[in-house]
Amino acid sequence: MASRPWVRGSLYVLGASAAVALIALAACSGAPAKPGALAPIPAAAAQTGVTTTPHAKAGSSEYIIGAGDTLSVVVAQNPDLSAESVPVRPDGMISTPLANDVVAVGKTPTELAREIEAKLRDYVRAPNVTVIVRTAVGELGQVKVIGSGVATPKAFPYHSGMRVLDLIVAAGGLSQFAAGNRAMLVRTDPDGTTRQIKVRLAELLGHGTVSENILLQPGDILVVPESWF
Repeated sequence: MASRPWVRGSLYVLGASAAVALIALAACSGAPAKPGALAPIPAAAAQTGVTTTPHAKAGSSEYIIGAGDTLSVVVAQNPDLSAESVPVRPDGMISTPLANDVVAVGKTPTELAREIEAKLRDYVRAPNVTVIVRTAVGELGQVKVIGSGVATPKAFPYHSGMRVLDLIVAAGGLSQFAAGNRAMLVRTDPDGTTRQIKVRLAELLGHGTVSENILLQPGDILVVPESWF
């Protein structure tokens, strides 16, 4: 006896519904994907499209005051307490009106300004101090490039936002036999720890690999060796 058309249609609908339910159940379960299946893209990566590189770690680039630097100390609405061309003495201290023998070496301009404010509170209500670095000649305010692979090994004053390429250009570029991809950036962290960061200068200069144009910090030393052959 032949099946009725409405029976066959009902069976088809029930079978399709069951298949859909099984697929949804499998998707909700934590079952591992089959070999060859595409892994889901993390939400953060899908939104930003940014690939993290070893040089992406940010670091403070604010200037560190060194002995021999010249500063300006501006006290808002108190010109008598302000001072122009204040030298950082060899002992690392400065003196301004009502704020004598303040340690400046090793501090950022912002940190020094806050310390001067603390000293002035005994004389001024709510002092507002700004410290400006006029000349940077101190050891902590320099970056250096050394090695046989650079045209002019030299120390240069550090400025905020300075990068490896700025240092290479200031030094006159690399020498003819420089081993650019074996360059090393030597950095001393605030806790006194020294670490080495590889810099592929040949990639930066020859191919424009901007990830190698690392942001410098005060006291950094770029070492560029010469090729072995």
